[in-house]
Amino acid sequence: MKRLEQLQAVLVARDLDGFLVNNLTNIYYLTGFSGSNATIFVEPDAVTFFTDSRYTLAAKDILHPVIRFIETRLELAEVENLVRDRGLKRIGFEPTVPYHYYQELANRLSAQELVAEANLVEDLRIIKDEFEIAVIQEACKISDQAFMDALEFIKLGQTELEIANFLDFRMRELGASGLSFDSIVASGPNSAMPHAHPGQRQLQSGDSLTLDFGCVFNHYVSDMTRTIYLDHVSDEQAALHQLVLDANQAVIDQAQAGMLLTDFDQAARSLIDQAGYGPAFSHSIGHGMGLEVHEEPFFRAGSEARLQSGMVVTDEPGIYLDGKYGLRIEDDLWIKEGGCQVLTKAPKELIII
Repeated sequence: MKRLEQLQAVLVARDLDGFLVNNLTNIYYLTGFSGSNATIFVEPDAVTFFTDSRYTLAAKDILHPVIRFIETRLELAEVENLVRDRGLKRIGFEPTVPYHYYQELANRLSAQELVAEANLVEDLRIIKDEFEIAVIQEACKISDQAFMDALEFIKLGQTELEIANFLDFRMRELGASGLSFDSIVASGPNSAMPHAHPGQRQLQSGDSLTLDFGCVFNHYVSDMTRTIYLDHVSDEQAALHQLVLDANQAVIDQAQAGMLLTDFDQAARSLIDQAGYGPAFSHSIGHGMGLEVHEEPFFRAGSEARLQSGMVVTDEPGIYLDGKYGLRIEDDLWIKEGGCQVLTKAPKELIII
């Protein structure tokens, strides 16, 4: 109930009589319910949960006793009755709902003031508690081990898709419930594309091989990237690997609560810029992660936001040379007062297999 109480305090501060939550990730965060159909209506002094008959037993088993439960497929009709009976005037909703859903909401609550409130729950999710950190650490352990096992599996002549399948199944064997995103396995010239899809290209001698992958463990995710090399490396590959590794480490050395997000980005980008590869680092330094692999904070140019203690963010500098190869090194960082803790432990140094 602590998270719901935090949200209720936000409603009071924003002068909202109620707030509809439809995002299933947010509903899990607030209640622990993880089915495919649910809505909650939060008031400053009450919470009502709606789902259909498929989830009645599961919901009643997980929900806190003070949460009112209603089995229905017509939750907006129930919300309309509730709002009318309680005389509620100012109702917030998540602006990510489908337009047809908003139209029905507006028709049913035509006498109320509807307020699109983005990120009310997401802003609470930014700061992870000790339980969340512990679960993310377990997810990172799984992906770390999958990488170490992949080093034993990968051979010349294998396809990118074979390696992606190995990583995916290995993480499940190690306890993951799923993937945090479709694994990126990119070899040779394909590695110059930051988000390449694994295909039938076979590994060749001299290839760089970028592995970007992560898993879901107890609803929370990991996200890591390592770049390794097949058979041998050129002097350029070795130098660029060290440059990206130095950029990754510069972020780790400087990251701490209170740091501007733009300074976090610049800790890595300045090194790559100074080496003359600035245009080849074509994406931001990272993103927040937790229940979703991409969540606040996002490292937008010009942002005046700062890191906060309890955030988990990625640190993923890269260099991509069109037509040749690319490389990226990514870690998950737990931000603290005075520093950070690296949650992904797999080796990052130059590895040739």
